[in-house]
Amino acid sequence: MALLTFRKLHKEAGRLSRFMLVGVSGTLLDLGLLLLLKQFGLATLFANTLSYSAGVLNNFSWNRLWTFRDARPGNWRQQLAQFAAVSLVGLGINTLLVLWLEAPLEGLSGHPGWGILLAKLFATGIVLFWNYYANRQWTFR
Repeated sequence: MALLTFRKLHKEAGRLSRFMLVGVSGTLLDLGLLLLLKQFGLATLFANTLSYSAGVLNNFSWNRLWTFRDARPGNWRQQLAQFAAVSLVGLGINTLLVLWLEAPLEGLSGHPGWGILLAKLFATGIVLFWNYYANRQWTFR
């Protein structure tokens, strides 16, 4: 029994590691695009929504093909809709945190442009746990 539990934990730890690696690639895409869009003068709300969406598409593709490939071979359209729903909640949390923290962190850092970066990194860390749990329990059971 203990060996079976250890194997399940080991498998889940591997899955979480892959999810985090995929998340890093999505975060780099999201953050890079966010900073680029801000350089072009786009408002934070619009820029964050576009960049986050690009990260979501990246993450869905890699999580379906690699992270959760053995978890649920279901209809990819249904999974994409579920992943998008989870990500929309994550976007809401992410955007609220970014909008709430950008100005205060800008002031604390003392460097122009760092407020958005620090706020985005903090928000991304929080949303990581929501996205993993919700997708593991619902999208890729």
